[in-house]
Amino acid sequence: MKESQSDNPNCAACVNRINPNLPVTGVEDGTKVSTDEEENGSSRKKELLLIAASALLFICGLIFGDRLHNTPLFFGEYLVYLTAYLISGWRVLIRAGRNILRGKLFDENFLMAAATIGAIVIHELPEAVGVMLFFQIGEFLQELSINHSRKSIRALLDIRPGTAHLKTEDGIKDARPEEIKVGDSILIKPGEKVPLDGTIITGSSQVDTSPITGEPVPRSVHENDAVLAGMINQTGILFIRVTKLFEESSISKILYLVEESVKKKAKTERFITKFAHYYTPLVVFGALSVAVFPPLFLENAAFSEWIYRALVLLVISCPCALLISIPLGFFGGIGKASRRGILIKGSNYLDALTSAKTVVFDKTGTLTKGVFKVTGIVPKTGFTADELLQTAAEAEAHSGHPIAKSILEAYGRKIDISHIQDYKEIGGFGINAIVRNRKVIAGNDRLLHRNNIPHDLCKIDGTVIHVAVDNRYAGYIVISDEIKDDALRAVQKLRKAGVRQIGMLTGDNQYEADIISRKLGLDFAYADLLPEGKVDALESIMAKEGEKAGTVFVGDGINDSPVIARADIGIAMGNLGSDAAIETADIVLMTDSPSKVAEAIEIAKKTRKIVWENILIAFLVKGVFVALGIAGTATMWQAVFADMGVALLAIFNALRVLR
Repeated sequence: MKESQSDNPNCAACVNRINPNLPVTGVEDGTKVSTDEEENGSSRKKELLLIAASALLFICGLIFGDRLHNTPLFFGEYLVYLTAYLISGWRVLIRAGRNILRGKLFDENFLMAAATIGAIVIHELPEAVGVMLFFQIGEFLQELSINHSRKSIRALLDIRPGTAHLKTEDGIKDARPEEIKVGDSILIKPGEKVPLDGTIITGSSQVDTSPITGEPVPRSVHENDAVLAGMINQTGILFIRVTKLFEESSISKILYLVEESVKKKAKTERFITKFAHYYTPLVVFGALSVAVFPPLFLENAAFSEWIYRALVLLVISCPCALLISIPLGFFGGIGKASRRGILIKGSNYLDALTSAKTVVFDKTGTLTKGVFKVTGIVPKTGFTADELLQTAAEAEAHSGHPIAKSILEAYGRKIDISHIQDYKEIGGFGINAIVRNRKVIAGNDRLLHRNNIPHDLCKIDGTVIHVAVDNRYAGYIVISDEIKDDALRAVQKLRKAGVRQIGMLTGDNQYEADIISRKLGLDFAYADLLPEGKVDALESIMAKEGEKAGTVFVGDGINDSPVIARADIGIAMGNLGSDAAIETADIVLMTDSPSKVAEAIEIAKKTRKIVWENILIAFLVKGVFVALGIAGTATMWQAVFADMGVALLAIFNALRVLR
């Protein structure tokens, strides 16, 4: 992998919101990434200009139709309409021709080409241009929506430090992480991100593991402990011996997993393409039958008359109304979802939600608030709750740990630090201090056993801080990452929506995961998972459920990006979630409410119902006019009116999604 500075200002802005001190890097040459994005943007602008030019010519043709028609040999009429037709439809014509050469005859491109060329042959130029123009507008909007999601995955995920402080015989030297070899020693200062995986040689500190595990609780590390690339050093100076090359580091592995997961993820075939496989041959062979068989078997039946009827039939059968009504229904569903704070990046994802049978959540920040809070104070051996909280707050006064901050916040009063002496933080255990001339310890159960302090309970739900004063057990304080208010409602609504399995994947410990799982009534909970472990667990779940049972994963952190990408439908929490997770996801919940997942599924099912109603309406109306066309009683403009009527009915029906 090569490191480069991203030229994409949008990506840089996203990364700066995460950490303004980190440069944006990528696995490929930054110029190439920037060039690709510029070319895509330029291509979209050109396509939009072509659609606008075609629409302008089409409108001019309708306004000045009589004058253009009266020119010699209809020159003006053909010039305007055929120019508009070729501008809007040249891609369809090329695709249809290329597919014919490849033996792929019956698709929507062939039907569009055959129907519009047929309209031109019978001199219905406005119909030909209008059909092709509407088709191209629908194609443009559909592709724009579906392909928007992964513009900046590389730049947003690959936010590794651009510099490592290499220890040499001549002192500390700045070097690029790619240049560091296994066995080299590097310095990591407080506030810096660990650039490479390694083992601590000297020093101790608190490290933020959330970029890797997604869990906000810092971990104490000391000599001989392993640290991973992506972790953030918070307090002390560390010297580490590098154990893996830059390309093999943890953050590089996350990026690789995202890329591989996107490749593994099945591409949802658009509904209209599936529909065209059946509809197009039926229409084409039906029109050929009308043109050929009646003159062969009926007396006084002229080929010219029946060929004309066949062309009329082909135009009547043109799927213009269907091409409008189907994406319109999906876009109505997407619009309804966006009003509810659910951003869906393509109609294929909305449609895929209807088959969701398994929903898997991340824990911290998704089902829980990710904010630690004192939820219980249990005094023992004669202490009061106020005395216990005050003693714990004074003991924790010098600590920057999130748990200490939650205790200080619960205490809510100013602490006179002059009463605190001999403060000592014991990594992995807790704190020893002299508070008001009394020996106070505050920490986990292991700290009590280490000091041989008798106590009645060892295993208590949640994160627990035990307190002892002068070797006498004073009680414990429960600090919990609160479950979100609507998490239980989310599980209940999902079950009502027909979801069979609801579970959780987390980087937290199994004990805490089991507590959350029991409270919410989940079917399973896998814990102690790194990003690659989450992907493996999700793939195992997907294999058990089968391909037809859609699997949804909901997460919020950069560490969730690979598993979000791997799921059939990846959903990210947009309010508090990382930019990487948001860009990787197919759906973004802007309110961070897990109950929105069930709401999205309900909207998807209602949308599909309306889409099928539009299809049935279109078939019913077209069926009537096809019969009239074969009988020779339907004119071309009657067919056009019927087609537009179906389109209007579809529009009004699709508006029901918004209610």
